[in-house]
Amino acid sequence: MSAVEFNKPVEDKSLRGYVGNYLGELVYGGIDGCITTFAVVAGAMGANLETSIIVILGLANLIADGFAMSVGAYLSAQSEKKMYQKHLKTEFWEVDNTPESGRAEIREIYHQKGFKGELLDQVVDVICSDKQVWVEEMMKNEVEFQEETKSSFFIGLATFIAFNIVGFIPLSVYFLNLMVEVGDPNRLFFISSVLTALGFIVIGTIKAQVTHENRFKSIGETLILGAIAASLAYFIGFGVDNILSN
Repeated sequence: MSAVEFNKPVEDKSLRGYVGNYLGELVYGGIDGCITTFAVVAGAMGANLETSIIVILGLANLIADGFAMSVGAYLSAQSEKKMYQKHLKTEFWEVDNTPESGRAEIREIYHQKGFKGELLDQVVDVICSDKQVWVEEMMKNEVEFQEETKSSFFIGLATFIAFNIVGFIPLSVYFLNLMVEVGDPNRLFFISSVLTALGFIVIGTIKAQVTHENRFKSIGETLILGAIAASLAYFIGFGVDNILSN
């Protein structure tokens, strides 16, 4: 054994590659957008608000909450990168100033992986002959930190875009009703509910691919969360409207 290779995946810079890299942010941004907007619609329906007010409240919520969530995602990613750099500097210092301690840690890491005797000595020698590889191994196996290679800006942007696009689904029929008469409030809410359920099914299916879980379980969880949020909002709106009316 003369060398140890640490191959990094080739970055796909195509549009499909970018979408794949930020699929997690797109999925969770979409779920939050759909749930929160449908909750606003359900609450407004429970309070018997007019279509124009539902659209105003929905759009205000969509933009404001989407922006807040995207900023939160951006700041979280930035914090993780700063934390990674902080630990990286610490590990480089340890390698430079206490190499025997660092070497012992690499030996322990690979001993736990099943390497023994002369093979273990060779692995430790090869890894510790390259400072960068040495530190990367300590970061991955000792500190358990993986470098975030995705852009913090695009993490926030993907979250914002998905939140607003998917979050507009429950609101779309009310927006349309302002231009073309679609139906009475109950019919509008029914159509909005159906569209939202379809949105949850699509997002739940994509979420299953991201989390590698059962598709039907993922869809069911997404639908249940949306139904609970909408029910709470509806009954709060209904209750407040009754209190204010009396």
